[in-house]
Amino acid sequence: MTDGTEHPEGAAAPGQDPWNPSSAPQPSAAPSGYGYPQQEIPHGQQPGYQQDGHQPPPAYQQPSYSGGLDWEAMAERNEAEQRRRKRLWTGGIVLVACLLGIGAGFLVVRHENDKKSPSASSSTSSSPAPSASGGKKSPTVPGQDNVLADKSGENNLVLGPDAAVDDVGNGYAARFRSNVNSYAQSSAQLIDVSKSFSVSAWVYNEAPNSSRSAISQGDGDSSSFSLGRDASGDNRNWVFEVQTAAGGADSTTYQAKAAKNIGTVGEWVLLTGTYDAKVKKITLYVNEKRAAVTKVPGVWAGKGPLQLGRARTHGVWGDYWAGVVGHIQVWEAALTPDQVADVEKGGSGGDAKPVASWLM
Repeated sequence: MTDGTEHPEGAAAPGQDPWNPSSAPQPSAAPSGYGYPQQEIPHGQQPGYQQDGHQPPPAYQQPSYSGGLDWEAMAERNEAEQRRRKRLWTGGIVLVACLLGIGAGFLVVRHENDKKSPSASSSTSSSPAPSASGGKKSPTVPGQDNVLADKSGENNLVLGPDAAVDDVGNGYAARFRSNVNSYAQSSAQLIDVSKSFSVSAWVYNEAPNSSRSAISQGDGDSSSFSLGRDASGDNRNWVFEVQTAAGGADSTTYQAKAAKNIGTVGEWVLLTGTYDAKVKKITLYVNEKRAAVTKVPGVWAGKGPLQLGRARTHGVWGDYWAGVVGHIQVWEAALTPDQVADVEKGGSGGDAKPVASWLM
């Protein structure tokens, strides 16, 4: 990140939102309505009851009185008539039961379909679409859309004319377009680099080439520090670098650099850089993992404000960021691995309290 060249590039909307590891899919449109399917009721004539083959007995013939009444014949005729009536009664009961069963089955099917297909009003009211005006607070100062509000209210950042704020679904991020007018800066120097400090941000880089700076400080010969992506030859590395002497020479620039070519384009990454003044070490964290540690003689305290989206090298602006930067925090302490893990989960470093934060 010491080439000092400018690399304007176009920008595209980021593909995802870092705050929601979950990450979040966009809500689909609510269905227009539901209803249970129409039941097909058989048409045509219901078959009538079919009588069995038994024929009613012939008309009663009065017997002769030659030997008295024929009780046996009368008993047989009476028994036959009772059997016929019993069959008719049983058949009627079966027919009624069948009709009742069809009706009950229709009601059960309708009830099950009602449970599976709720009405459109109930489905839409139980899952309302999220709105930007609901739970998200505006990231800018009221009435000043070009000023990023510091959560503490003390250190607002002014956006350059070609920088903007993007809604990234579950929050906001600053959009930088890789040119001289696309940046944000504080009104004065924010971090005392002679003491321990940490800087952190969720970043999304869209440029495959050139060095890029998400956060830096200083506007003189060189930035005191820069957090971003380094491009050296064919290598692309996340990096936290510091200047250790006046003049901004390459020979006095120290880097804590992650392994090459690890996810530096087209994905959300949490970058955290720390400086421990007691042991004089700089550390780079990529997401919650410690990626590199470098021993340094100290950090040169150059003059100038905090910067987003650019860095100062050899007295000129460069390393312009192409993409978005959000969830930016600054601490007056070197964060521990556990505190960085808390930041990665959406926190503010556990018991470490940031002195400034933007786009949270």
